Amino acid sequence: MHRLYQVLFIYFLLNTVQVIPALGQIRLPFLISDGMVLQRGVDTNIWGWANPNDEIQIDFNGIKLKTMVDSFGKWNVTIPSMPAGGPFEIRISNSDEEIEIRNILLGDVWLCSGQSNMETTMERVEPMFPDEFSNIENLKIRYFDVPDDYTFTEVKDDLKGGKWLELNEENIRSFAAVAYFFAKNLNQKYDVPIGMVNASVGGSPIQSWLREEDLKEFPKDYQEALHFQTPGVIEEIERTDKEKIDYWRNELRSKDLGLLDKNLPWFSNDFEPNDWQKMHDVDFWPLDGNRSVNGVFWFRKVINIDFDPSEASEIKLLLGTLVDSDQAYINGQLVGSTGYRYPPRRYNVPNEVLKKGKNILVVRIVSENGRGGFIKEKPYVLQIGEKRIDLSKDWQYQVGAIMEKAPNQTTIRFKPMGLYNAMIAPLHKVTFKGILWYQGESNAGQAELYEKQLISLINGWREEWKKPKLPFLYVQLPNFMEVVDQPQESEWAEMREVQRKTLAIPHTGMAITIDVGEANDIHPLDKKTVGDRLALQAAQLVYGEKDGPFSGPLLQKSKIKKDRIVLTFTETGKGLNTSDMMPVSGIALAGKDGEFKWVNGTIAKKNKVIIKYDTRQRPFMLRYAWANNPEWANLINSIKIPASPFEVIFSEL
Repeated sequence: MHRLYQVLFIYFLLNTVQVIPALGQIRLPFLISDGMVLQRGVDTNIWGWANPNDEIQIDFNGIKLKTMVDSFGKWNVTIPSMPAGGPFEIRISNSDEEIEIRNILLGDVWLCSGQSNMETTMERVEPMFPDEFSNIENLKIRYFDVPDDYTFTEVKDDLKGGKWLELNEENIRSFAAVAYFFAKNLNQKYDVPIGMVNASVGGSPIQSWLREEDLKEFPKDYQEALHFQTPGVIEEIERTDKEKIDYWRNELRSKDLGLLDKNLPWFSNDFEPNDWQKMHDVDFWPLDGNRSVNGVFWFRKVINIDFDPSEASEIKLLLGTLVDSDQAYINGQLVGSTGYRYPPRRYNVPNEVLKKGKNILVVRIVSENGRGGFIKEKPYVLQIGEKRIDLSKDWQYQVGAIMEKAPNQTTIRFKPMGLYNAMIAPLHKVTFKGILWYQGESNAGQAELYEKQLISLINGWREEWKKPKLPFLYVQLPNFMEVVDQPQESEWAEMREVQRKTLAIPHTGMAITIDVGEANDIHPLDKKTVGDRLALQAAQLVYGEKDGPFSGPLLQKSKIKKDRIVLTFTETGKGLNTSDMMPVSGIALAGKDGEFKWVNGTIAKKNKVIIKYDTRQRPFMLRYAWANNPEWANLINSIKIPASPFEVIFSEL
């Protein structure tokens, strides 16, 4: 125990010393840097570190301010409210030095957070929005990506890096897509500079973004966070995890028949496949009975080209999405590889690799867990200039090695409060116009707990920013997974219902997205619709617009009248409608027996749906769009945004 206290004491001293700069040195947080956007219309902060008891002078757009550095080496200056404008410069000085920050704008600053769908960049969605990538310079839109980081032992006061980017052709691919389309929408509508600060981490659960104070409401999560504060725990987990996965991968490689003969590997053009099986259409590879096969599968395809491909301006190999990792070879040369399952495979092929005549494409796919192979209905194409060769059919394949599933790796950064401490806490001095939140996929299956956690996150963040009315706009989970034709239980629908109920918290808004997802991809490309619908919420909640609708239809109330149910909606605009001009579908009704059956609805007036039912059994529960992928739910409003899924338990009315 004595040793533990020594370690903690030394850790405290090291981190305390790091805060205090060298003699005379002024240190600024990464966010206070060239190209930044400061919030217009309110007092805002400039802060940093310097020698204790030193005097700091600020000169900003004719405003001169002074402050003293406290005994911990910290200082803060409040810049009085100013209108939108710029670019400006700030000079920060003490008796020994002066720092100049250039190209500053005053506008609206938004914080984005969540998991991978908030993190997804414009580079990823370029195939759907190619026109966004030319003639797009807009110096009034700025973006700051918070580097991934986590800690359980301290609440950090600065990020580990990052810089502000202006919107131009060079930088746009690094912008998060939801943030980009949201900022573009607001900038065009209100002609005000927009700054987007994105603190998101793919795969992160909500508990990793909660404050320590809020985690105490969730004892299991709190105890886990405390466990990861113990010195040596993280290092030991990382060491043992690495040993296990390294052993698995080395074993895989040693067993892989496609690599055993170093002089004639299976990706070589000289290799002749014998007794390889055929796959007519790209798909997951076959099961062993009812079990997934993990290990390595090799896929091979002959491509005949009747022209000279070396003259093409660009050659791309598009291999959709593969599960899990892959290496792609053309004519024996490696042209691309990806280490995990989610990114789309878009590989640039050097012109000299392809030739007129026979070419051989070989793809080595490793499945670590679950069923591996090709995700159907994705683009599988060899694009040579303007010519496209379809790769979705007629492959040969062979097993390279069969393995037990790979050992699980501990995602330490996802543990409770780790991301909050390192990526959100350092932002508390920033004045934000509002918050955008896109998260929930990683918590599906825990809707009841998530409801409490989301409320805690909203209230906790508002408390830290000392803004109880700080606008919090979030994305309801989109449609995902296979479409089914019968009523189903759905963890994703349960999450959407929790998100809908969260609208009861004042100054929140929700973007409905059940029409923009993709059945076979948890990362749908249509981030423009998401950004635009978040901007609609901002127009109402933040910018004070009155003429809606600002959302898809939202259930306001339900009532049973004799042989019918009356549903009343808000956000209907000029009136409810259906996307296919048919009766309202996607409604499932159950009695006390809990057996759901489809029923149709009829639109009445501008804002009501009438559902007739069999009076021999009183309705107990009604659900709308209650499925992972409710493609058949068709209720929309006058601006064609779909209605939010919902559930009604009539015994509670």
